[in-house]
Amino acid sequence: MASAAHVPLAVIGAGQSGLATVHATNRRGLRPLVLEASDRAGGSWPHHYDSLTLFSPARFSSLPGRPLPGEPDRYPVRDEVAAYLRDYAAGLDADVRYGQRVAGVERSGNGFLLTTADGSRFEAVTVVCATGGFTRPHRPDLPGLTDFTGTVVHTADYRSPAPFTGQRVVVVGGGNSGVQIATELAGVARVSLASRAPVAWAEQRPLGRDIHWWFARSGLDAAPLRRLWEKGPTLVNDDGRHRAAFASGNPDRREMFTRLDQDKVTWSDGTVEGIDALVLATGYRPALGYLSGTGALDGEGRPLHRGGVSTTVPGLGYVGLEFQRSFSSATLRGVGRDARHVLRRLRPRA
Repeated sequence: MASAAHVPLAVIGAGQSGLATVHATNRRGLRPLVLEASDRAGGSWPHHYDSLTLFSPARFSSLPGRPLPGEPDRYPVRDEVAAYLRDYAAGLDADVRYGQRVAGVERSGNGFLLTTADGSRFEAVTVVCATGGFTRPHRPDLPGLTDFTGTVVHTADYRSPAPFTGQRVVVVGGGNSGVQIATELAGVARVSLASRAPVAWAEQRPLGRDIHWWFARSGLDAAPLRRLWEKGPTLVNDDGRHRAAFASGNPDRREMFTRLDQDKVTWSDGTVEGIDALVLATGYRPALGYLSGTGALDGEGRPLHRGGVSTTVPGLGYVGLEFQRSFSSATLRGVGRDARHVLRRLRPRA
């Protein structure tokens, strides 16, 4: 077996979190190794649904050092962000290895041994995991889901409404993606959005300013209020169009159903209805299976960390975890701030 290449810092993932980490590393005078599973930079962005539109304007949707091109108050779409990330990656100084999916990480000596799916091996003193969760969509344990005979699609696999034309569809999850997809599907199907709590609408431009301007101006966007944000509802930013769609009756919002039975759903009021498809807008979980056996994860595969720095494994950090340090931690505008924080504490050296 060939000997492992040795590097001071390895970054796993070349999506928004990994690229922000490289930028912060370059500012410290280091050139990291980046291992990316796909054949290009950009992470999950090229794979999101076709109509995805950001709920934050371009001026609040950029990585450090390079604003997203174009009018700063517009709301960018998926392909713009994917192209921006590819261009951003081209301007960084890193040894990026594409097509290198990390299969395992082991603690080795004073650092780590990383092994990729094709058997390549790398030794690193410090490792930053920036793999997000797109490859680990969360499928909740809904009663009857395993025996449901209709179509079940997670938002990770949803692309457009066309396959659902003329169908009865239930979207599960009352966050931004669930609301956006339910509204889009209502153009071709009869749609209900099922959630455990009412949609938490947030005015997109209160007093004429985008809500993200207010978050930034007040300091809430970067405030270390992780526990408070985790306990609160997911805010759905809206300029009025989505609320108007729900007010029309299609889509409608309903209390979470009690169970599925073959091709039927039982609603909380006892009504039983046949449905054709279920769209799970139920989020993701950190995709960190390659750390199994290191002691870095809890029993449910979640990282044990404080602010993105492992509390159990020295030299290991994370960027891009939801609520890692703040409300904006897993966003384009927030990952750079967290990357700087993590690297200040890990202190990688050449």
